[in-house]
Amino acid sequence: MKALRIRTLLGLFAVAGVLSWAGAKLWDSLGTLPSVPLAAPIVLALIAVVLTATALSLRTRLRAQRDRVPGAKGVDPLLAARAVVFGQASALVASLVAGMYGGAGAFLLMYQFDVPPRRDQAVYAGLAVLAGLAVVAAAIFLERVCKLPEDPEDTAPGI
Repeated sequence: MKALRIRTLLGLFAVAGVLSWAGAKLWDSLGTLPSVPLAAPIVLALIAVVLTATALSLRTRLRAQRDRVPGAKGVDPLLAARAVVFGQASALVASLVAGMYGGAGAFLLMYQFDVPPRRDQAVYAGLAVLAGLAVVAAAIFLERVCKLPEDPEDTAPGI
């Protein structure tokens, strides 16, 4: 399994943001603009909380297992792998969603910020971007917690 690349996540964010901004501009020229749901930042924040809680739990259990604490509950490798895959998938989707709401929010800020309902939509979009960044940060933290230490035998020269 490959580690998350920040460049990939930033690229997804940027492409989704530009396409969303252009789509919002086009959609607005047709007369309406879809709204940004209030649930968007809430759902993303909940995912960030779940990822962070999982990472903290696994880190505590791995530390207890490594320190050979009596009665420590070990970590099933398959559970850790599933957690990392969930974190990576969440980070990819969150970067796309954050880019989408970032583009829509930028459009609202540039062209329709003086209209109070649209200002609220821009705030919701900004909160969704922040929550999406929190998901990405939590996923990277979870990935780092579950990373196996380097094996000195694998890095020996001549192999």
